[in-house]
This record gives sequence, C-alpha cells and structure tokens, in this order.
Amino acid sequence: MALKSFIHVHPDSHFPIQNLPYGAFKTHSTTLPRLGVAIGDYVLDLSEIAKSGQFNSPLLAGSDCFLQPTLNKFLAMGRPAWKEARDTLQKLLSSTEPALRDNMEFRQKALVPMSEVEMVLPMEIGDYTDFFSSMHHAKNCGTIFVGPKNPIAPNWFRLPIAYHGRASSVVISGTDIIRPRGQGHPTGNSTPYFGPSLKLDFELEMGTVVGPGNELGKTIDVNEAADHIFGVVLMNDWSARDIQAWEYVPLGPFLGKSFGTTISPWIVTLDALQPFACDAPKQDPPPLPYLAEKTSKNYDIALEVQIKPSGQKDSSVVTRSNLKNLYWTLTQQLAHHTINGCNLRPGDLLGTGTISGPEPDSLGCLLELTWNGQKALSLNGTTRKFLEDGDEVIFTGCCKGDGYNVGFGTCTGKVVPPRD
Repeated sequence: MALKSFIHVHPDSHFPIQNLPYGAFKTHSTTLPRLGVAIGDYVLDLSEIAKSGQFNSPLLAGSDCFLQPTLNKFLAMGRPAWKEARDTLQKLLSSTEPALRDNMEFRQKALVPMSEVEMVLPMEIGDYTDFFSSMHHAKNCGTIFVGPKNPIAPNWFRLPIAYHGRASSVVISGTDIIRPRGQGHPTGNSTPYFGPSLKLDFELEMGTVVGPGNELGKTIDVNEAADHIFGVVLMNDWSARDIQAWEYVPLGPFLGKSFGTTISPWIVTLDALQPFACDAPKQDPPPLPYLAEKTSKNYDIALEVQIKPSGQKDSSVVTRSNLKNLYWTLTQQLAHHTINGCNLRPGDLLGTGTISGPEPDSLGCLLELTWNGQKALSLNGTTRKFLEDGDEVIFTGCCKGDGYNVGFGTCTGKVVPPRD
C-alpha cells in the first residue's frame, strides 16, 4: 500500500510524504532560521518536532542537530542518522499515526504554511566546485569556440573536469542577480571593453550537497561516495559569457562566474531519489580504476527552464533536459574531487555543470540555444540572444512516481542593472 500522509497533498505537488526535502526558513516572528521539511503546502518545523521528543532513535535522541540555524551538524552525522530522521518523519506524517495528526496544539506549532515563510540558505557552504559533466554541453561549447573537428579535449573523457567556484555568492532562490561589470574582448586594436556584461546567461545545473567529508590527505572510494552525498538542489550558475571568454585563458573561469549562483531552497535527499535511479551512459574509454563504479547510476529528474521577459506577465519554456544526460555521475565527481587528498566538508556544494541533452530544445544555456548569439530565441512575441535587465529565469525539476511526484520546487532569479 502506498505511503499516505494525513496532510492533504495535491497530486501535482512536488512535496508528498515520499519526498520530505530539507530546508531552512524564517517567519515574521523569528530572527534566527529554523530547519524544516516540506510536506504539501506546509513546512514541518523540525525544532518543534525535536523539542517534543519525537526524535528518539539511537543516533538522534538528545541531539540538538535540528535546533541549529543550518543543516551542517545534521549533514555531518551521515547516512544512518539521515535514515533515522526520514523514518521518524514519514511515520509522524503518515495517515495512520495519531501523535501529530490528532494533537491540534502540536500541529499548529509544528506545521507552518509555506505562504508564511521566507526560505534561506539551508547550509553554510564552505566551498563550492563546479564540474563540466555533460557531454552534449561540452561538445556544443567546443564546436562554438574551437570548431567541429575536435570539439572535446581528450582529457574530458578521462576525468570529471571542474574549477573552484565562489561560495560567498551562492544565493537562495528569489534573490535578484545584479548584472556584473567586467572586461570583454577588444575590437581590433582597441582597449578591452569595460562595462556591464552584454552576454549574461543562465546555466541549468544541479548541485550535490556534501554530508560527511574526508580528512585532508585521505580519499573517498567511488563505491562509497553516495554515503557522502546528502542530496541535491537545483542550481543556476549564472554566467557572463563575454567576461568569461576574455579572461578564461589560461586559468579558466573567474569573474564571469563568481558574481552569483542561485540554488533552490529544498534539498531532495538521495533516499527520496532512489526510486528514480537509472543507468548512467556508457563511458568510453573505460574510466581509470579509481573512477570505475560497480554500479554507475544517474537519476531520472526532468528539468525545465522558463524565461519571463522583462515587462511580460507570461513565461516561455526554453529548455527541457534531464539529469540522466550526465556523462560523469555525481559519485564519480565527488570521488575524483578527493583523489588528490582534498578534504570535503559538510555543506560543500558540487555543481554538475550545465546539463544539456541531445535535442535542440534540451540545451542548458543561452550560449547553446542561440549559438553564442548568432540566432535569436523567440519568447512570447519578443526575442533574446542573452538575458536583459528585468528578465526572470525559472528552473523546475521533478521525478514522476506512481501517483506522486518528487520535486524541487523552483529555482528563480531576476536580472537587475548594475549598482552605482
């Protein structure tokens, strides 16, 4: 029999009892963030659940992990504690359990309408790394910039390529993105362009949230890497393509990326995603032994990007992609990150890189969709080659189960002009 909650959950909701993603929130009456899980149109306040003594399992009994303003302490506790918490919460919210269902005073304290909360970053992010793991994206970018003959460098098929990003500018969904200033390619013999970016872009990504880390100098085995992944979020790694193109030789992305990265407020756990695991693409050549997985899997997460042009009421779908398109898996990315002894820490964020599919409408950024501005994209009677001030970009992600969804809500950001 399918698990069912006493909370009414609309069939189209991203947040049934099978999901229970984690986040952090504030209300008008609180100054410090509190931790919660999403259930239907409500946030279940985990601090109230903890104070009531409901977390009485061996690893959680007496712990103050849900009385913290971020999830970091809980993330560090690892998969056994995560499983205990999930089991407790699913039982507490089920239609057959009276402890919360039949106690109206408890319900009023513990269940907060989503319309009354402000979501905040759910974890303290010490470090952020962005990978480059979609073969379709790599091939398209290579074709645009170096030509179709050898668009993907040979090393790309040997290791998950990445760069170290800027954790300080990771923001929660709904935060405005200020158009960055910077240098662009000079025209002829002129000095480089300097001013607001003229090629502002989105990047459709997902982000892995690290749980327990590893000691400096030690590595994480690729076949144990899933135990170090708490869950994933939607992620928009905004990119200033003109700044990026001028600065990236010889050391790679810098100011063209570090001005803003938006994540969705809800972290969907790997346990919730497990029913949607699917085979990852065959890797050729076979990866080196430290990257060779006994079971290589992605997750079937349908992803969509909409753009609402400045001044317009309606948005247009510009991309439909899927996490299953990734060439390098989340676990390979994490294991490779540690192979040199680099120490990951709870709350670290690992971006997948742009997730593009093989079809023209599955491309994960405007660089690909407009072929670096060579063709315009049609949006409800207007056109775009890159993002203009006032444009809003909306990501959604969802897995389709048998009579339920496991989703991420939305990841949104609006472009605003540079500050004086």
